Amino acid sequence: MSVGRRRLRLLGILMMVNFFIYVIVEVSKSAGQEKNSKGRVVVPLKKFWRKYTPHKAYWNKQQQKLERGYNPILALLSNMTSEENLSSNGSFLNPCDPDPFVASELSDFADLPDRFKDFLYYLRCRNYSLIVDQPHKCKHKPFLLLAIKSLIPHFDRRQAIRESWGKEIKSGDVTVVRVFLLGETPPEDNYPNLSDMLRFESETHQDILMWNYRDTFFNLTLKEVLFLKWVSNTCPDVQFVFKGDDDVFVNTHQILDYLKSLTKDKAKDLFVGDVIKDAGPHREKHLKYYIPESIYEGSYPPYAGGGGFLYSGQLARRLTNASEQVLLYPIDDVYTGMCLQKLGLAPEKHKGFRTFDIEEKQRDNICSYTNLMLVHSRKPQEMIKIWTRLQDPNLNC
Repeated sequence: MSVGRRRLRLLGILMMVNFFIYVIVEVSKSAGQEKNSKGRVVVPLKKFWRKYTPHKAYWNKQQQKLERGYNPILALLSNMTSEENLSSNGSFLNPCDPDPFVASELSDFADLPDRFKDFLYYLRCRNYSLIVDQPHKCKHKPFLLLAIKSLIPHFDRRQAIRESWGKEIKSGDVTVVRVFLLGETPPEDNYPNLSDMLRFESETHQDILMWNYRDTFFNLTLKEVLFLKWVSNTCPDVQFVFKGDDDVFVNTHQILDYLKSLTKDKAKDLFVGDVIKDAGPHREKHLKYYIPESIYEGSYPPYAGGGGFLYSGQLARRLTNASEQVLLYPIDDVYTGMCLQKLGLAPEKHKGFRTFDIEEKQRDNICSYTNLMLVHSRKPQEMIKIWTRLQDPNLNC
């Protein structure tokens, strides 16, 4: 079907939809209008429709376009009036090819750091293959899934977690399983070739998930999205998920006690962590979390610090769907907050999550850890030491 005929067909559909909306409104007008005590119709003082105001920042503009695509009426209009997703020969662009339009839509694109250029070129690409999988990891319907973000060279951190707080458990009706989340570290990023070591590690422990994308700071959001998709497909019956970094200490027993105490209603929408509110993008160029004004404007929704957070399996599946309606953002924990906001939810702050550590004078006191769920950051040797001391049956706090 030619573009012209397709547009005429869409226009006809749009006219029919508008006609039915008009009929429904007119029929229900008299019954649906609010009236005062004298039987007169109350005229609203404010406008019902919020005026559409286009954003100036690139990410916000692209997000607005995505949201229009999920509005059935606006989607028809967008299809009829926009050719932004078409190449010169009329075919649709592959989202995993470099975006040919981004440089012309950002006036300062040439001046952006390379990490931003790379991120924006492939903003819409999510089609990455899982090259190391654990398809049977959730065959026993785990109570808790520990998902730990890691990098290929971090062998020592992963092993320390396996020997301490990340031990897999099968006790009665409680099953705890573990996966490490990895991307690729190509030679151009100056990493040595560790593929043989990683293959041996994966075969030995059966806990590595690895996708064929470049494992960078900005791609942590991609790691989040791909993991959520994996959970929905491979681990759909998991009850709870802990997701965190490989440099945190987690009191797994404390987490299990907390989860067992939850009511069904509380557990359904559970998302707890060290919540940050009323925050916005950093504008100082030297900072790790720097975001230029030309890319994002506005404040951030409430979000849990990426060092670690805890949420329900039910919510994980809903987040998977919500993530399809939110463009990738360079900061992964902010992105998760955006997806929660899309669901009409907000993360809940829990005092047991200390992503900014505890007081220095308390760090060597083992009793400081008994009521905590997470502390950031700890070295591999410290993880093992704290875990071993917490298991002491003679510990008296």
